Amino acid sequence: MSAPISWLIASLMFLALATGGGRTPAPAAHGMLVAANQHEHTALLIDPETHQELAKVSVGVNGHEVAVSPDSRFAFVPIYGNAGVGRPGTDGTTIDIVDLHDRKLAATIDLGKPLRPHRAEFGHDGLLYVTAELDKAVSVIDPATRKVIAEIPTGAIESHMIAISHDGSRAYTANVAAGSVSVLDLKHRSLVTVIPVAKMVQRISITSDGKRVFTHDQNTPRIAVIDTASNSVASWISVPATVYSSSPTADGRKLFASSPSGKIFVIDLASAKVEESFDIPPALGELLLSPDGKFAFVSCPAAGTIEVLDIAGHKMLPSIKLTPGVDGLAWAPAIP
Repeated sequence: MSAPISWLIASLMFLALATGGGRTPAPAAHGMLVAANQHEHTALLIDPETHQELAKVSVGVNGHEVAVSPDSRFAFVPIYGNAGVGRPGTDGTTIDIVDLHDRKLAATIDLGKPLRPHRAEFGHDGLLYVTAELDKAVSVIDPATRKVIAEIPTGAIESHMIAISHDGSRAYTANVAAGSVSVLDLKHRSLVTVIPVAKMVQRISITSDGKRVFTHDQNTPRIAVIDTASNSVASWISVPATVYSSSPTADGRKLFASSPSGKIFVIDLASAKVEESFDIPPALGELLLSPDGKFAFVSCPAAGTIEVLDIAGHKMLPSIKLTPGVDGLAWAPAIP
């Protein structure tokens, strides 16, 4: 074999190794966004820095939300059904599991009955807690056996979203048409109380110290601040327009909130005042803060985008352009 040919073959082999031999490049170490798309019936893996869609995996009809396992290997997508909350339609009975490493559907958990499972969150015990609207409950799932091991009653209809305290002792559900928040004891798997809030609420968030829970009045532009020590609405935050989703910063000083009016509000929690606002498309999706606190991501299902706010820079960055239906968001650290 002549020297030039040997050099060419060696160069091609090096290039193949460097580019993964034609395979899709692995996710970068900075972490990934995982999104559920209702209209496409897919789970998406997205690089938040390059805005590249790295993978698209088909799931059931419809997955609204997504939760990533603590080891970042799997995404759990509850299959809610083909209608909105409280509306007639199919009643989901399953949770699809997506392998984020192999980028394929790995398994489906059969819940055994129609539940309209919606929001899933991992607890500190490693178990998966999933709202089960039709049972007025939260299902407790062992991800190792992929079986439902318990149900915790919420005492209210349309328990749509769930937030779990940092110490793993309590969970809080936002009960949409009931206009309330249920407090659950996760250790004893029991209902502690139901807190009346408003005529209708949407979504829920909690501070890292577990002292305050936020949910959003859908009829009046205000956010309820629930004191978890007294299990009562301690105060209200007035906002220029109704809010759909929120997330407090890790230090508990600010609350980021997205509005169907097409705004992100930045709220100072000490003064309970909106100190900044940014324009986005109408947002009936999720607001997620990156773990390092540098970015806020807001899914906009109608526009088919994820909007990106540079928090320190106080400016909106170019949108992540996807397709209509993009909804629930979760963060996956570097995938093994």
